Amino acid sequence: MSSVETHKKETDDILQLVTFLIGNEEFAVDILYVQEINRMLQITKVPNAPEFVEGVVNLRGRVIPVIDLRTRLGLAKKEADNNTRIIVIEVGGNTLGFLVDAVKEVLRIPASITEAPPELASGIDSEYIKSVGKLEDRLLILIDLEKIFVHPGNGNS
Repeated sequence: MSSVETHKKETDDILQLVTFLIGNEEFAVDILYVQEINRMLQITKVPNAPEFVEGVVNLRGRVIPVIDLRTRLGLAKKEADNNTRIIVIEVGGNTLGFLVDAVKEVLRIPASITEAPPELASGIDSEYIKSVGKLEDRLLILIDLEKIFVHPGNGNS
């Protein structure tokens, strides 16, 4: 009986995630960061912006920067299509959007099935990966939004 109770305690922490695709890889972010998910909007380019900044969008009167997550993760750019989505998040006190190839689902998984990322996880800089979820039929890469979008040393102080 006590081993069942111990196992239950380990799986009590449930992660609620929004999963999405970039290329053939499946990624996820904690749903607590996500404000909304939108179809592709008109993006206005911003001069002299870093390469991974796609531009800004007007979302109900708020101007929000949009990051190309593919470029931010060091992957090749891809033209937007009918599946492209902008996931609007709030991180580090800032609201921004990031482009993904497609949004899959909202998923609830026990924290106990996640582990630290391997050193060279799918060719993506592993500093941006919080953990990897081991599901029955696939792996899920959990993105660390704080590290990927909050830049303490970006010179914009």
